Amino acid sequence: MEFTHYSVLLEESVDKLNIKPDGIYVDATTGGGGHSSLILSRLTTGHLYCFDQDSYALKRSEERLAKISNNFTLIKSNFANIKSELASRGVNGIDGIVYDLGVSSFQLDMVERGFSYREDAPLDMRMDSDQALTAYDIVNNYSYAELVNILFKYGDEPNSKRIANSICNARELKPIRTTLELVEVIKSALPQKVLRQKGHPAKLTFQALRIAVNDELMVLERSLNDALDLLNKDGACSVITFQPSEDKIVKHIFKERSTVDIPLGLPVANLPEAPYEMVTRKPILPSENELMENHRSHSAKLRVLRKR
Repeated sequence: MEFTHYSVLLEESVDKLNIKPDGIYVDATTGGGGHSSLILSRLTTGHLYCFDQDSYALKRSEERLAKISNNFTLIKSNFANIKSELASRGVNGIDGIVYDLGVSSFQLDMVERGFSYREDAPLDMRMDSDQALTAYDIVNNYSYAELVNILFKYGDEPNSKRIANSICNARELKPIRTTLELVEVIKSALPQKVLRQKGHPAKLTFQALRIAVNDELMVLERSLNDALDLLNKDGACSVITFQPSEDKIVKHIFKERSTVDIPLGLPVANLPEAPYEMVTRKPILPSENELMENHRSHSAKLRVLRKR
């Protein structure tokens, strides 16, 4: 298939890193290589480390990046391992890092990966095809209570109990093997007034399952804290989120890092300065032009934190 990828908030996220030509940078979610390409193009003697779990993504990104320069290293690993992977390469400090969270455009477009609720494919949803757990395993083996928790916690699905019950009933007759089989099970659980609403009825369920399969929120929290610890003076971290649960984690960590607990009775004049500062008081949203060019950018939010 033709390789396509649209990098959301590309210029904004990279510009906020204030790239130094001789700096050390990380793309935590290389995907199609859009952010990596722009960062690499601004380096001279600096170096870029590119993380991704997806072998296909890294292969195609390598082809793209090699046309710019050789100052990059591809690392096939979950971004939860940023600190250890960089340390093994002698890197203990970085000047900037970018996260473009969620699923890449090309992963959605590759039907066989099972991320899309519009095309029929095996229930997979793994970002790392080498891992064992798939969406099939969750849908067919997790308990009713576990399914309700996943759908509500990761998808904000208001009909999580209805859908979980429908899944449990359907799988007693036969395993739910494909994406469109699951879509039909979801539709059968929902009242007509919900089905008539704008948006696909399976969107939130598929989002929740993808997050659960890849343990995305736990991994994000761990990785983001490690990345902030690695930042050199004046180093920045740009994070693009696409759903509320991701943004909530980023917002909380950024606020925690940029706020100082004030001891009771301490004079205002002696207030210590937080080690990090919020570059974006409010998240940066896609422009009107970007929204028209790419419908997948509608829920995107960019937050940036800088180490003082």
